[in-house]
Amino acid sequence: MGSLEPQIAEWRAYVGNAPGVNGRDVDELEDHLRQQIADLNAVGLAEDEAFLVAVKRMGDVDVLSREFAREHSGRLWKQLLASGDDEPAHAAGGWLEALAFGAAAAVVVHVARVAAGFPDEEPTWFFRNVTLFVLPFLAGYFAYRRRLDAGGWVLTALPFAIAAVVVNVYPWDADSSTEMLVALHLPVTLWFVCALPYMGGTLRSHERRMDFVRFSGEWFIYYVLIALGGGVLVGLMYAIFEPTGVDADQIIEWVLPAGAAGAVIVAAWLVESKQRVVENMAPVLTMLFTPLFAVMLAGAAVVYAVTGLGDAFDRDLVSVFDALLLVVLGLVLYGMSAREPTAQPSWMDRIQLVAVASALVLDLMVLATMVARIGDLGFTPNRTAAIGLNLVLLANLAGAAWLSARFLTRRSTAHRLERWQTTYLPVFALWAATVVVVLPLAFTFG
Repeated sequence: MGSLEPQIAEWRAYVGNAPGVNGRDVDELEDHLRQQIADLNAVGLAEDEAFLVAVKRMGDVDVLSREFAREHSGRLWKQLLASGDDEPAHAAGGWLEALAFGAAAAVVVHVARVAAGFPDEEPTWFFRNVTLFVLPFLAGYFAYRRRLDAGGWVLTALPFAIAAVVVNVYPWDADSSTEMLVALHLPVTLWFVCALPYMGGTLRSHERRMDFVRFSGEWFIYYVLIALGGGVLVGLMYAIFEPTGVDADQIIEWVLPAGAAGAVIVAAWLVESKQRVVENMAPVLTMLFTPLFAVMLAGAAVVYAVTGLGDAFDRDLVSVFDALLLVVLGLVLYGMSAREPTAQPSWMDRIQLVAVASALVLDLMVLATMVARIGDLGFTPNRTAAIGLNLVLLANLAGAAWLSARFLTRRSTAHRLERWQTTYLPVFALWAATVVVVLPLAFTFG
């Protein structure tokens, strides 16, 4: 049973971290677990299989073990399947589907671009709808890969259809602020819609939600790498064709939109087919950027609090801080997806708490300034959207800071912090959808 010792040790750590559980309790539960494994081995199950089944059976007698089994069974089955001979073939598959969906997105974007006359003309309808030209194909790619049934396809397509009606039927005013807000929030709303087919329709699974968080971070990494490579390619193309008299600008007008649209689906395929590569990158990126953001946020919180600059937040500065807070939240989520939930508190968890606490202080400063400004000047679409976003971030950061502090003092587990974040994700989706659907109505499309 030597190969099972690391898994049993992980199970012990998980159960032992729970409040009110002492060493003797864990010893008794471990004896019971080992007996279950021995019995399953006797009837022919392999050690890894016996461990997984035994942990599941322990759920009948112990709540903590049941919770461990529920949250980790998917990962354990992945470990069992990882040793199979068919994994390389499965990982390498799907490129034809990705190419087809990516090409379809590129064609739709080009048709819309030509109809809009972009870049010579810049009609607002083009910018409102640009997300609808691409993300439905990403959702369709996931639905095809997960083999969703007809009901799953309908549930996936329905939000896109509603969004298309809303953004194109609303009677927008000239220079409408709500129209710009819709263009900014629609990508967020539809990205969460893509979570449905990605998770195979299992929206209530916290583990699958964290998988989608992990996918989002890895997708961003690959998309940035593709964009950087594409930028070099376009630059070289321009340098080569310009002396020949060929209109290089015209070529770029066709290459860039197609590449940007197709790369959305190609990056998703890369995440799924090269997952192990990015899983090795995630801890490194987290360890690199978390301390840097923690220092920057802590310094900014101290400077703005001591000097009183918090009273001087203008609209542009508020936008910068909101973007910074969203980056910090994304970094925290991505870092959480890259760590083992049963790992003991480390120095990185302490640094992460500093980053979250500093972001919380800055968010409170921004909110105070915005409330004062609304009291003086009243509500506008931009102020309403900004204060709503900051309130959503405030609740998330406060909960994360509280649970992180409890985890560091060993009064809670990292699993509780992870559960808080995965439970809170629909709040972000709901707020983004509110800005898209409700806010224009509230301000009569102005």
